Amino acid sequence: MSAGARLKARLAQGPLIAPGAYDALTARIAAQAGAEAVYMTGFGVAGSTLGVPDIGIVSATEMIDRVEALAAAAAPVPLIADGDNGHGGAANVERLVRAYERAGAACIQLEDQVLPKRCGHMDGKEVVPMEEGAAKVRAAAAARANRDFCIIARTDARSVLGLDESFRRGEAYLNAGADLLFVEAPQSEAELRAVASRFKGANLVANMVEDGKTPMLSAAELGALGFRLILFPISSLLAAARAAQRVYAGILANGKPDASVERVTFQAYNEIVGLSAYLKK
Repeated sequence: MSAGARLKARLAQGPLIAPGAYDALTARIAAQAGAEAVYMTGFGVAGSTLGVPDIGIVSATEMIDRVEALAAAAAPVPLIADGDNGHGGAANVERLVRAYERAGAACIQLEDQVLPKRCGHMDGKEVVPMEEGAAKVRAAAAARANRDFCIIARTDARSVLGLDESFRRGEAYLNAGADLLFVEAPQSEAELRAVASRFKGANLVANMVEDGKTPMLSAAELGALGFRLILFPISSLLAAARAAQRVYAGILANGKPDASVERVTFQAYNEIVGLSAYLKK
């Protein structure tokens, strides 16, 4: 069974939590923790790879390389991978879909922002015309080699043109062949309920970002509303960044690490990355 088929089968069983990962190590840790799907966050890839914000700086090639690394580290857990806005027009989307599928992803997420894009919870976003967004979704659906490879269509129209426009685009993107619909950044629980009501029966994505525009609900609450895939894209990234700040500050201030900062042991880390299995080869 392909990664996409495994993801579809799991989604059919009920709401699915996909914690965010930004490199192969965090993808492996998420899978070892029991995640049934892992989400490759473009926000986290930008920060961890280049140390830059999520504003469209990372290239398609760099993203494809990350997909391959994360898919292998998470396997057999399916990887859902952020494809940003496809890094261009419909032809670019076709190439990106094929590359993500070959790299081992189960699913690609595509949004309707202009180039350069911004994180969905930043201000100042712009979106392409709806027809252009739908054309990219159609191109993505047609380009995949296996019909089980999933397409998430994301619209960022809520913050730019209002909730009604995001509904109009959501309908268009589902009709264009999207397997899942992602209305980014609803600004209240009432808006989350409105999204779930408008697209009842569709595979809906909820995105829970700390300090973002959408209120933080639990996976159980979102599942009860009707959301099928629940992302927590940057929770581990933010925690890791804070831990790194504390560790480096402690070393520089005291000449040694702060023993109060929680960590894994040297031996436990080697088990996380599979040292014992490698030594048996």
